[in-house]
Amino acid sequence: MTPRDDLHDRDLLRRIVARDRHALERLYRAYQPRLLQFLSRLCSQRDALDEAINDTFWTVWRKAEEFRGASRVSTWILGIAWRHALKALRRNGDIAVERLADTGASECQTADTLLNDERDQWLAQGMATLPLEQRATLELAYFVGHSCQEIADIMGCPINTVKARMFQARLKLRNLLPKLEGIENATALRGHQP
Repeated sequence: MTPRDDLHDRDLLRRIVARDRHALERLYRAYQPRLLQFLSRLCSQRDALDEAINDTFWTVWRKAEEFRGASRVSTWILGIAWRHALKALRRNGDIAVERLADTGASECQTADTLLNDERDQWLAQGMATLPLEQRATLELAYFVGHSCQEIADIMGCPINTVKARMFQARLKLRNLLPKLEGIENATALRGHQP
């Protein structure tokens, strides 16, 4: 996100404070896909995701005047979404990490694409084993592009907690991913035996 994008988002928030529904709609359209992508890595229930996203924008509508500008608008919105997602997950009892998108390979994919898909599948399996807070920390850092301070703001925790979660998650993945690769390769070999 560029500073220009943040300025645009801040302008939309000012308009939302003035009860401009079109500004809320524009902000929703800009952020809904990003929030869905982030939250779908944390939860497998589409209705819980939609509930969390709708609750997020209801909160933005009601509390836009409380945004103080200490962070980017995207950080503020992701923080709201994170808290609503946690509530939805607890309500629905779902801490699964299945992706909503179908990751099946099409017949037209190249070998490079298949290798990337296989790597992504291993990574998704590894991420699924992480505790929710560690998984979300990695998602926010590596897939959404937030700094440690922004992640701390989003998750409502000290920056040292974010750093510790990142360290622990990377360590777990470093130890687990080679094992998952071995399991995948063994399964593939068994599938090719007569």
